[in-house]
Amino acid sequence: MVTIQTNNRGRPRWRKPLSQALVLFMALLPHLSAAGTGTAFAKDLTEMSIEDLMTVEVTSTVARKAQRVTETAAAVYVITAEDIRRSGVTSIPEALRMVPGLEVARIDANKWAISARGFNGYIANKLLVLMDGRTVYSQLYSGVYWDMQDTLMEDIARIEVIRGPGASLWGANAVNGVINIITKGAAETQGGLAAVGVGTEERFSSGLRYGGKMGDSAYYRAYGKYFDRDGGVAADGGEAHDQWYAGRGGGRIDWNPTSGNAVTVQGDYFKGASGGTKTFASFDPPYSTTYTEEYDQSGGNLLGRWQRTFSTSSDFILQAYFDRTERFFPLLNETRDSYDLDFQHRFGLGRRQEVMWGWGYRLVHAQLDDSDIVSFSQDDRKDQLFSFFAQDDIALLPDKLSLLLGSKFEKNDYTGWETQPNARLLWTPHQQHTFWSAVSKAVRTPSQAEHDTFLVQRIIPGSPNNTMITFQGDEDYGSEDLTAYEVGYRYHPVETIYMDLALFYNQYDHLRTVEMGAPYLWGSPPYQVLPFVVANNMKGHTSGAELAVEYRPLNWWRLIGAYTYLEMSLETLDGSNDFTSVAAEDESPHHQFSLRSMMDIATGWELDLWGRYVDELPAQDIRSYITMDARLGWRPTPHWEFSLVGQNLLSPSHPEFSSEIIDFAPTEVQRSVYVKAVWRF
Repeated sequence: MVTIQTNNRGRPRWRKPLSQALVLFMALLPHLSAAGTGTAFAKDLTEMSIEDLMTVEVTSTVARKAQRVTETAAAVYVITAEDIRRSGVTSIPEALRMVPGLEVARIDANKWAISARGFNGYIANKLLVLMDGRTVYSQLYSGVYWDMQDTLMEDIARIEVIRGPGASLWGANAVNGVINIITKGAAETQGGLAAVGVGTEERFSSGLRYGGKMGDSAYYRAYGKYFDRDGGVAADGGEAHDQWYAGRGGGRIDWNPTSGNAVTVQGDYFKGASGGTKTFASFDPPYSTTYTEEYDQSGGNLLGRWQRTFSTSSDFILQAYFDRTERFFPLLNETRDSYDLDFQHRFGLGRRQEVMWGWGYRLVHAQLDDSDIVSFSQDDRKDQLFSFFAQDDIALLPDKLSLLLGSKFEKNDYTGWETQPNARLLWTPHQQHTFWSAVSKAVRTPSQAEHDTFLVQRIIPGSPNNTMITFQGDEDYGSEDLTAYEVGYRYHPVETIYMDLALFYNQYDHLRTVEMGAPYLWGSPPYQVLPFVVANNMKGHTSGAELAVEYRPLNWWRLIGAYTYLEMSLETLDGSNDFTSVAAEDESPHHQFSLRSMMDIATGWELDLWGRYVDELPAQDIRSYITMDARLGWRPTPHWEFSLVGQNLLSPSHPEFSSEIIDFAPTEVQRSVYVKAVWRF
């Protein structure tokens, strides 16, 4: 095996981040006493009652309109800006650990496996992720590059998470869930914010944002951030080479030119690099090469949105965006441009119906610079997606019983037309009790890799010919199908207690398998090729329960608990020779627990604790583990905030997941400590 180490990306070095942070702090110290005069913090959600939280309106990812969480006929969970601040998390994937029903596992310092209701993996392909309505789902392999999804954490208003299908509104690939990351409006981020942090794993982080007003009807903000994260530790205790650093900047303008009209223009640009240890096959002895290389990544996006409101029950939204991503892996470079146009219209029909309809068009242009080891039959490809949806929200009994019917119709370049219907019933017999149920269909359409790819996974020397084991796509590979059955119950007996329970049963057909094909000779000198080709030869079902409970024993103490149970049963069809795909049954935990405690222990002082239990993953030989995070926060004035955060405190390190298909060397998540200062001015 040949090992190649490179680090030639011109990386900015922060050799003494702690001393730099101290110098910055000392420079700002004279402002500390003066900062007490000015605009105070907005009212924290910890100061709100549970009843207040239940009535907060969100732009529901379920219904694509503003509605209360308690009025959604789906398994919905909202991570608030206050949840993010009090948890001490430094990235979006880490924040998602709060959500019942989600499986969040760290592969190394910059890669995650994130899914909902099973089928987890680095190439998790049944979860749609949006940022302010812009999809970040990759067509290359039907997943999300989580190391490219970021923003200033203080600018996130909320993260709306739907467990279960959202395909009737959001389309193919919203199979097991939808995550919508929503940033604050420009009017909510007026003034300045500066943040700096240093730590053992979070070596250095910084952010700067400023917002202002233009005239009487427009607000703006601009931001920039940079972070440098240390690599993890390999299972043998050695260096993992999976460090991660990136810079990002952008801005947003919100303009209300006239009453009823709202225009938003926003954009971002980022550039950075992620490290890791990757092993690929090689045509030269010893027939494998291990790369310990930092690979560059960059991208940018520009989004425009116009909303015209006619009344409380009638409006339309027109949105367009452009998104470019560039990733440079060993043996494969990718540049992908996405152009998207989306329109939706909502109006009342009579006194008891609200109709919503819309259409969309997306063009994705991918350019791949491949190699003999990883190649595509179309390395310059354009894919189009046409879509139309309609839904009717019917009040059968006003304020008591409602029925939502709808469907999405899409035409893609891989499988043609797809139809994804949905029916949801919401019953509120009493203000303390809410019941809901749903039946939905969703599809996961093929990715470019499943259609076009040729990957040499391993070469085994032999006589008279070497054997080449390959993974290959198939142009006849079809969509995976889901029929989902869900029921839920929300209970709010008193002002200090809230409970949300969801049960589900999912039936899957035409799931992906990898079938061994007939051997053949290839090349000169000839190789004996043993091909493994994708096919739709597996079916199965999953079932489970997801529980979220909030309890406020005292007005200064908030407890949030979550429990997830998951059961999976998969089987290959007659004639299949796949023997690995059913391992997905044991690549998602059966049980997960989470308990967060947030206490205001004295004036200006906060103590936050977060404990989690994750069950074992037998297919990956990963044992169950318990973690504990702790945060001590101090806000001496409305403008200054200091925090000391410890993460994964119960053990020096622990593994959480291993990659599939591409041989990324997993690392262990380490115990870490960091300090952070935030100045609002």
